[in-house]
Amino acid sequence: MANHIVPRRFRRFFGNLGPGLITGAADDDPSGISTYSVTGAAFGYATLWTALFSFPLMAGVQMMCARLGMVTGRGLAGVIRKRYPRWVLWGACLLLVVANTVNIGADLGGMAATTQLITGVNSIVFLPVYAILITALLIWSSYKAIVRVFKWLTLALFAYVAAALLARPDWGAVIRSTLLPQFQSSPQYWATLVGIFGTTISPYLFFWQSAQEVEEERDMGRRTVRARRGATDAEIRKSRNDVVTGMFFSNMVMFFIILTTAATLHAHGRTSISTAKEAAEALRPLAGAGAYWLFSAGLIGAGMLGVPVLAGSSAYAIAEAAAWRGSLADRPRIAREFYGVLATGMVLGSALDFMGFDAVKMLFWAAVVNGVLAPPLVVIVVLLTENAQVMGEHRNPLWLSALGWTTAAVMTAATIAMFVTG
Repeated sequence: MANHIVPRRFRRFFGNLGPGLITGAADDDPSGISTYSVTGAAFGYATLWTALFSFPLMAGVQMMCARLGMVTGRGLAGVIRKRYPRWVLWGACLLLVVANTVNIGADLGGMAATTQLITGVNSIVFLPVYAILITALLIWSSYKAIVRVFKWLTLALFAYVAAALLARPDWGAVIRSTLLPQFQSSPQYWATLVGIFGTTISPYLFFWQSAQEVEEERDMGRRTVRARRGATDAEIRKSRNDVVTGMFFSNMVMFFIILTTAATLHAHGRTSISTAKEAAEALRPLAGAGAYWLFSAGLIGAGMLGVPVLAGSSAYAIAEAAAWRGSLADRPRIAREFYGVLATGMVLGSALDFMGFDAVKMLFWAAVVNGVLAPPLVVIVVLLTENAQVMGEHRNPLWLSALGWTTAAVMTAATIAMFVTG
């Protein structure tokens, strides 16, 4: 009997997860994997505490974004358009699109380079294959099909948990470094912290989370903003569970990637790498073929999830800002502008690789830039979700606002420390 109950309960729990789980998993895209790999190689176990520390901050911000989408019936850009001057709206959207495009190029480049590592076939062959496959999925699949694919792709990230176990870490040092924060005065250390926060608490996730809550309501038949406006306590609780699960999963993967490269690369003096591909190459002689294959497969699976979210968040933001009709549930003929932005992001991101820009090496610093730009956007999210005119009875409880303000303060302080020590 118990054997039947557990799978049924798991299926029910997994079935109730949606935007939060997908958003959390998409945070561990090749950009994030590279950032965490560079971190583990450079500083060993010393930054493991950031996974535990950043979890409530990340969960708090994403919870606010989810509530904003559910209660207002609009995505983040749509709410900003109603409440703030145009320069705030378009400034945020422009920065988002530029950062996302660079990340798309870097992620596609990382996926193609890793596939070359596995197959021996030149990466230039795989760039258009991945770009076309992802674009086709987003344009011609139904929203329900896309969500199902995304949810199953999240399982690929468990490869990093397995890779960490194969790396045979020093568990005593792991526990100490996780529970006792360590700080260093070097500019590289503070830049690394900003990069970690920028990857973990990233602007594109804010836009995606709120937009997907709106998509979920559209899927229920709530086609107009008026029909979507408001949320029940049960819906808020379900969303909170979804977000907390997704963010916990995201930070767990982050923890094990840092742990893997710390236990192998850093422990053997390989402290200077620039990409996850280099980390995968270095793992084979140090941790065995199993860890190498798991690390490589995890990166490709992460890209198949992360790149669509990057392209999709840009499309949602621009469509909401311009008041265009736009949704992954819409067919291309009735949402041309939305899919045009999405496809343009994929084309430009791919072009960075074809034009010879080494976008993969920009991954870490792209995360640092996100870390610098995220605090003002976090402040906007907190102000919106504290506003009774926007949120009604579902305005932030005190603890949630406190998490939001703490997030903005921590990210700002880390950025200042980076510049001061530099």
